[in-house]
Parts: sequence; C-alpha cells; structure tokens
Amino acid sequence: MIKNKKKNKPKVICIIPARGGSKGLKNKNIQKICGKPLIYYPIAAALKSKICDEIFVSTDSKIIAEYAKKYKASVPFLRPKKFAKDLSTTEETLQNALLDYEKFSKQKFDICVFLTANRVFRRSSWINSCVNHLLNNKDIESSFMVQKTYKHYWHKKNNKYQKVLPWMNTYTSRQIAPEFFREDTALACASRANIWRNGKRIGKKVKFVFHDHPFAEIDIHSQADLHVANSAMNFLIKEKKEKPF
Repeated sequence: MIKNKKKNKPKVICIIPARGGSKGLKNKNIQKICGKPLIYYPIAAALKSKICDEIFVSTDSKIIAEYAKKYKASVPFLRPKKFAKDLSTTEETLQNALLDYEKFSKQKFDICVFLTANRVFRRSSWINSCVNHLLNNKDIESSFMVQKTYKHYWHKKNNKYQKVLPWMNTYTSRQIAPEFFREDTALACASRANIWRNGKRIGKKVKFVFHDHPFAEIDIHSQADLHVANSAMNFLIKEKKEKPF
C-alpha cells in the first residue's frame, strides 16, 4: 500500500466491493478485459492515483481475494455473507467494510474512496480530483463523478407517467437546455469517513467532477457488456488514447 509520509495528513482508504455471487455474468469480477480481470482495473487506478493509503477489496470470494492480492490490494478477511446477498445495498456494504477494516487495522480513516470493478473505463486523475476536493475544502462532504446530460426522463407518479422536471415538458436546443447531471459514483467517489460510518454513501455538501469519457458508461453485468467493453478497450489501445494500467 501507499503510505502517507506527512504527519497529520488525512488518511485515505479506497474500498472496492466485489462479491462472488454475481447473477447476470457468472464470476463477473474475474472475467477478463484485454487479458486482465475486472477486479484489476479499480485496484490499478487507485494505485496509480498515489493518493490512497490503503486499498481494500471487500469480497466474500476466496478466488476474488487471491486475484485482488495479486494486484496489490489488501484482503485480510472475507466479507460476512449477510452483506453479500443479492439485495445487500452498496451503503451497508461500504459501512461494514470500513468499520471492519478500521477494527482490523486499528486505525481510523478520514476519507473513503468508492470504486467498482464493473466500470473499467476510469482515469486515476478522477480519483485524485475527488479526494483533493475534500482535502482542500473542509466544508465538502463528498465529491464524485457526474456526466452532463440533456436527455429527458420520465417517472411514474400517481399511476401516471410524467416528466421528471417541469423544463422537460418543452423541447429545446441542446445548446440552451438546462443542465442535468447523472451521478456516477461507481467511477470514483470520495466521502468523509463519518458519512460511511453513518450508513450513507454521499453527504449533502457535494462537489462534482465532470467527465465526458466516450466509454465510461459501459456497465458490465452481462456477456454482451463484457464483449462491448473488450472491444472499446482494444479500440482505445489501438488508437493510443488509453491503455490498461
């Protein structure tokens, strides 16, 4: 792990949830993109950022744990089964992982970083930006990736379908449309540790980090997603625009 050299510098832990019981794509977290398992990508990004003091993979799988250790993540224990069920929430998983790791390591962390293995198109600089927003402004509780969108969204209310926001009732040019932001915490999210300890992922005082990566939206949950991600990664490597870490 990368260790902070400066005294009193806030301690940063990166936690990567990766349970073994994926349903849509069997053994999802060890399926490969360009020869590397999915679990490799968030670990490599966190290492490259050089801003995380600890990188902990929270998993209930011994196989995933071995892969994670191979790529220099810490997996000193397995996740309890009750936090590895189909309906287990990200919030309770992160809360449990942080509390258990703090108890194990006998240290308290100040900032927590959340990354997932099913989103592989991630730049390490995004992690730095999220964490640095918290380091540089004590009032910010969370900083995470977002993407601007001008799409119109509908929801069901009182058994009727209607637009999410009033401005969406009128179509206008993309250049002058109101800004709408989609939360992408899976790509990179940093929060004060007390937020996670209280069972939440993000706080109320937030700072956005914008991205427009052409393939960052690929969310791998099926064989088709895996194929698309592999093709996209090969394209970026061929064009010399990106390479696996």
